[in-house]
Amino acid sequence: MSRALPKYNKRRVGFIGGAAAVALSGAIVAGSALAGESSKNSTATKATTKAATATVNCPAVANRLPAIPASAKAEVDRNLALLNTQIAEANKRIVDTVGQGGPNFVQNAIVGPLKDKRVATINRIATAIGRTAAKPVGLDALAPCTLNGAGAAAPAAPAAPSAAPTQQAGGNTGNAGNTGNTGNAGAAGTISCPDVASKLPAIPASAKAEVDRNLALLNTQLAESNTRLANTVGQGGANFVQNAIVGPLEGKRASTIDRIVISIGRTAAKPTGLEVLADCTFTK
Repeated sequence: MSRALPKYNKRRVGFIGGAAAVALSGAIVAGSALAGESSKNSTATKATTKAATATVNCPAVANRLPAIPASAKAEVDRNLALLNTQIAEANKRIVDTVGQGGPNFVQNAIVGPLKDKRVATINRIATAIGRTAAKPVGLDALAPCTLNGAGAAAPAAPAAPSAAPTQQAGGNTGNAGNTGNTGNAGAAGTISCPDVASKLPAIPASAKAEVDRNLALLNTQLAESNTRLANTVGQGGANFVQNAIVGPLEGKRASTIDRIVISIGRTAAKPTGLEVLADCTFTK
């Protein structure tokens, strides 16, 4: 009996050891399976995030241009390259701001400003060609872009038009220190933009109507932005006002100021340095 007991103990130890090895093996297999599943889920999440990110789709401009004079080629090529850069920057910003703002954030803060940048760039192309050849017309229609993928079916609702302020003597003087939003200044703040009219040279008679129209448009753009500022109090994150209101306003102003410069430059020396007047400030 004393010799049988060790044999029994050996068999029991062997059985327990084998069971432990099986259990450990199962744990390793299960752990590997979970790790594989986690990796698959991570990859799927990344793929879903990528699929959920929209991209901008803009019409080609180069293939819509007429023959380009040799004297304009360098400037036209530079601006065509800039159009591509603008698209790449917009797509990068879409990726970098996923989840920010409301449902119309991409349309308001990225696609809208992109259109305004394209308008100004396309205008420079048309002007460069027009200096020594027939100026191409209708290219402005190539400025608007659309969204591919997520967000494409949810364009921003157009803002309710606001009445244009009465144009002051001298054009756009109302832009300096404009307080169109004074009724909500405590809650919404105010956007102010530099005056443009006072920085213009003598305006040729042939350009006066177009210049006055664009000066009035600058006032309208500012008034609409201040109205939107009041109507969106509390929306979006910390950068909502800058991204969705001030940024688009500056893009619109850049295009409008560019049209003023082009109009004057048709029959007189083209004013320079006015693009700095496109920038606006937000005061809380």
